[in-house]
Amino acid sequence: MTDTKPSLKAAILQVTPFQQNCSLIWDEATGVGAVVDPGGDIDRIEDAISEVGMKPEKILLTHGHIDHAGGADELREKLGVKIEGPHRADEFLLQGLESQGREYGFSARNVTPDRWLSEGDQVTVAGHNFDIMHCPGHSPGSVVFINQPHKFGLFGDVLFRGSIGRTDFPYGDHDALISAIKTKLLPLGDNFAFICGHGPGSTIGLERNANPFLT
Repeated sequence: MTDTKPSLKAAILQVTPFQQNCSLIWDEATGVGAVVDPGGDIDRIEDAISEVGMKPEKILLTHGHIDHAGGADELREKLGVKIEGPHRADEFLLQGLESQGREYGFSARNVTPDRWLSEGDQVTVAGHNFDIMHCPGHSPGSVVFINQPHKFGLFGDVLFRGSIGRTDFPYGDHDALISAIKTKLLPLGDNFAFICGHGPGSTIGLERNANPFLT
């Protein structure tokens, strides 16, 4: 479990065979929060929600890949909440989740979010505001969620500790990804912390100084 500040907490659960970081973020005082990128293993996610005592009010998606979004529709149905994100440019990925699931051998449903997100939009989780930055490259519709007061973000597969998101897909764009990272994320400041879509979290300062893709 990771403290991002006394009033905002986060927990990470690795789901799907891809070991994707599904995050729970919630307000410590009220217990109200959101599930971020429920790619699969919905029973385990529900168990984690109960374990931390979170009251989910929404689901957030950083992008449309199966390991991040494959379980979103099922979880929405079970929790009775809405889905926000990603950017509409990932609609083709979200509408291909079921067929991708058959290819990879695990269950997934196509999903249409209740709200698409664009650059400059804002998402609220239990009264905490997250600014939206559209950071294409890994996927056309990848977004990151930025909470300035806590200097904390949810970056999906845009930026990892020591690496960046893959761009070797037919729709990948390495130059666009690097540009988004350098023009939108690095200016957030060295003490800005973030949860990645896979592996351990990091800070902007660590990646600015040590990430081989950025140095």
